[in-house]
Formats: sequence, C-alpha cells, structure tokens
Amino acid sequence: MSAIVARSLKPVDALEVSVLIDNVVDPLSTLPKGVTSEQAVLQARGIMVSSGHVRCCANHGLSLVITARIGSDIRVLLFDAGPEAYTLARNGDRLRTPFGEVGAIFLSHGHWDHGGGLPEALRLVTSANGGKPVPFHVNEGMFVTRGMRRPNGVVVPAEVVMNPVDLERRGAAIVNSPDARAIMDQLFYVSGQIPRVTPYERGLPPHVKLAQDGVTWEPDPLILDERYVAVHVKGKGAVVFTACSHAGVINVLTDARNVLGDVPLYAVMGGFHLSGAEVEAIIPQTIRDFGDFKLKRIVPCHCTGWRAVHALAQVYNEDVLVPAAVGRQFVF
Repeated sequence: MSAIVARSLKPVDALEVSVLIDNVVDPLSTLPKGVTSEQAVLQARGIMVSSGHVRCCANHGLSLVITARIGSDIRVLLFDAGPEAYTLARNGDRLRTPFGEVGAIFLSHGHWDHGGGLPEALRLVTSANGGKPVPFHVNEGMFVTRGMRRPNGVVVPAEVVMNPVDLERRGAAIVNSPDARAIMDQLFYVSGQIPRVTPYERGLPPHVKLAQDGVTWEPDPLILDERYVAVHVKGKGAVVFTACSHAGVINVLTDARNVLGDVPLYAVMGGFHLSGAEVEAIIPQTIRDFGDFKLKRIVPCHCTGWRAVHALAQVYNEDVLVPAAVGRQFVF
C-alpha cells in the first residue's frame, strides 16, 4: 500500500525549506551553494539593523516550512511546530513566514518539542488565510500521554500534544489515519508506520506511555506513531524529512528507498536523534550505513547532537553535510 501511494507522487520543479525552529542559531558561518544564512535571509526581508531584537531565537524542537514549486505555483507544508508559541511567533515574524500560504500542517510524532507550538501555528495560519480550516495530518498514536523513566525508576511525564477535538476548534481540518498518503496534489508523501529492520536502531529505551488504566506506565521505546515526509524533486530524486528519527534514520531511509522504487534518494533533513546516553553508542553503525544511500545532501537538525555531526564531518565534506540552524534556507 505505501509503495503504491509513494509511486503516485508527482515530481516538483524545486523545493525550498526554511528552518523556522531548531536547537541552534548560526547566522555567520559560510555556506555552500543552495543554502542561505539567517543573516542573509533577514537582510533580504528588509532588516538592515544588527540587533538582538531582530534576530531569530533557538529552542529545543523543530519546525520547517517546506515549499514545493511547480512552474509558477507553490504548495507550502508546515512540518511540525516546535515546542511552544513564543519561538514560533517570533521567528515567523522575523523571517516573514507566509503563514497564509500554508496548505497543510503535518505532525511527525506526538512529542511536545514538535507539537507544543501547534495551537499558535493554527492561530497564525488561520489569521492569515481568512479563517479557513487547514488540513492537519496526524495519526491516533500521537495523542497518548508519554514520559521518560529515570534510572531510579521515577517517570517524568511529558506535556501532552493538544487533542484532535481541541485542534479542530482552533481551525484544524484533522486527517487522522495511520496509513501512508500523498497530500497537496500528490506532491508530498506522508509515510505510514516505519518498519524497524536494522539490528541496532532500537528506539528510545527509557520512553514510556500511560496505559489505558490511566495509572500504569508501560514501555514504549519504539514510538510507533512517528512518520516522515518525502518529496520528489525533478532531475534530482527524493528529499526525505525526518523530524526525530526515533525509528532510526537508517530505518527511515531504508523505508523511503523501498517505497519510492525507481526514484533515488537525494537528501535527508531532520533530527537523527543520535544524542543522549541511550543512543550515542550507535553513531558508528549509523554513519557507516549512511554510505549505502549515496546522498547528495545531509542536513542534521534538532536532536542529532554534536557527536554525530562531528562523526559525519569526518566522512562527508561541506558540499554534502550542512547542519541546519534557525533561519537558514535550503534549496533542493
């Protein structure tokens, strides 16, 4: 089923990605062709004064504004909404994010650092589009109560993502399904459940969820609600967006390659979740297996972590490896 859906994707002429929220800011580093710095983006938006008041800010989370171009037409997907309202609104204002042109919102999985900003995102989108409901792609597994179990056994609960009913009240036209789908005129592929096939990508071992009795915490290391997005760029191949890679970024890329068939993988962008004591041990295997995909661009974001970025930099030059930062724009 997923392969049938994925192979119905229509290629786009170009793909532009604006990093609305990420863990870091880096406005000064030089960048390769196809990537624009926050500083240059702000100047292009008419901000000519250097000041902390006009800069974007970082936060622990991710939000990408993905624009597909087909001739003179565009389709804009908001991929996650970061951890909370302030960062989303501030960065959106500085970057002149075209919220009124957002044709759909996608939530990658039910963690607060990706979904905490959703109420504000809906407010900004519906305020700018004249109050029209916006398609909002989720699956039921994203709305459970979650937490992390500490070594002493104590569970620290996580903020719950706003439920579908409340999201609808704020302007979301909810599409709630576990299945793969092609959205926005078949330009964006939203995956189904990601198969776990590598022996070393085992999710997040301390992760738990609240059982149906409302009292008991049960193991939830695989975080099976996670999904990714892929876009076929004409003449290049597929760009894969993976928000946190709790499934394992190699599992994500393997599934994308399998379902897309003859369309080669061109790039991957997102959090690879290779930071933290529970997962840093698999960095060597992950870096090794990246080579199987012959990617032309690798864009680590959010939860990838400096150790994994450093390891990637030992293998890939800056024409391939370009870490994300708030305000950067990527053209594929």
